[in-house]
Amino acid sequence: MSDFIIGIGKRLKEIRKEQKKTISDIACLADVSNGLISRVENGRTIPSLPVLFNLIKALEIDVTDFFLGMPQGHGSRYILCREKDYNTIEKEDEAEGFHYRHIFSKQLSSLGFEAVILTVSPNSKRQKVVTEAFEFKYIISGSCSYIIGEEEVFLNAGDSLFFDGRIPHVPVNLGQEISSMLVLYFYI
Repeated sequence: MSDFIIGIGKRLKEIRKEQKKTISDIACLADVSNGLISRVENGRTIPSLPVLFNLIKALEIDVTDFFLGMPQGHGSRYILCREKDYNTIEKEDEAEGFHYRHIFSKQLSSLGFEAVILTVSPNSKRQKVVTEAFEFKYIISGSCSYIIGEEEVFLNAGDSLFFDGRIPHVPVNLGQEISSMLVLYFYI
């Protein structure tokens, strides 16, 4: 059952888009904010159980149908993720030049874990975001600055950064080449 937690946001977005409903439609029906739904869909927070049931009710589907097709756990001692199975994911709608590629996620007891490759194009634009997770960034290529709260940290290829994602943050690429980074989210 713990393997379901990371996929809840993806499933919510998938069903909402299939039904051609907006975030506002679901937020109104579930009596939650647009921002909460956006954070859930983008993997930035995990809803409480009552909120999850309200979201499923707002989608006007049976709880069982919501969980159909969600990943199932397996008893292997390792998890293999093939490059061909990586998915491009959408995060914030207002972001320009940000490209996320989901490479791995797993719920381990009370700790959720997700790994993505993020590329940030030169002169990209996005507001600061908040994530209900601790974040680890490893710069694979290029460089960027990371604004965390009011502080700015400059990162080059090979540098790494770990911080509390609940602090508003955003990477900024003012260089001439794409900055590529491995991003690890640790949900608590």
